[in-house]
Amino acid sequence: MAALGSHRATGRTITEQFHAFDARNPHVYRALERMAARHLAAGATRISLKDLFENLRRQLPYRVAGLNNNFNALYARRLIDDHPHRAHAFELHRRRAA
Repeated sequence: MAALGSHRATGRTITEQFHAFDARNPHVYRALERMAARHLAAGATRISLKDLFENLRRQLPYRVAGLNNNFNALYARRLIDDHPHRAHAFELHRRRAA
């Protein structure tokens, strides 16, 4: 049986999948960073990573294979780690899976 939070097809956890995806697609994180900064500069007090993800999907000139909704929270946590002064804009929930 697969471990909690693992993907059945690969046996890798969501976190492992995220790190592999992020390493292959650093432009995704940079785009999310820019989008979050623009929202805050425009006066937003809260940012939904899910909304940013959906906007990014529409903006990318090509389909990014593996852009997985399971990565929303991990990207939010990374944005907070890299930009702690923006932590107030993101609401995080306790993680249930690795």
